[in-house]
Amino acid sequence: MMHTRIGFAFALAVLSASPALADTCASHYESSGVPLVTGVTYKTWMVFPSVNPNAAFDKVSGAVLAEGFVDVNVEKKLGTLTAQQETSGSGRPQTLRVVVRKNDKGSRVDVVFIVQQGQVAPNMSKNLCRIANAVGE
Repeated sequence: MMHTRIGFAFALAVLSASPALADTCASHYESSGVPLVTGVTYKTWMVFPSVNPNAAFDKVSGAVLAEGFVDVNVEKKLGTLTAQQETSGSGRPQTLRVVVRKNDKGSRVDVVFIVQQGQVAPNMSKNLCRIANAVGE
């Protein structure tokens, strides 16, 4: 009887935690294109219910700068940020685009990274989520 209660309590805890786990940055991650053959677009998004868009934008901007992007173009009124990064040695830049917008009383952050044909970008889920998740830190 005691084992049944413990098992039930454990199952209930796992099931109740599942919706929170499903709404992570990595669960929103997707990519399109064929590495090296076509251009590839990597993207993810997150919602931060209690962070206003101005504060979210400031945090995202700082995270992008910390990642070493260059040619950063900030349009705070529009909630957009674009930046370039060249990591392949080819001289062809890769483009990062971040959009922060109002979502109810909080913010939604969309992060897109575009890689040109012939280039690859490893660990993009982790890298994009590091930028998006900076809003919650």
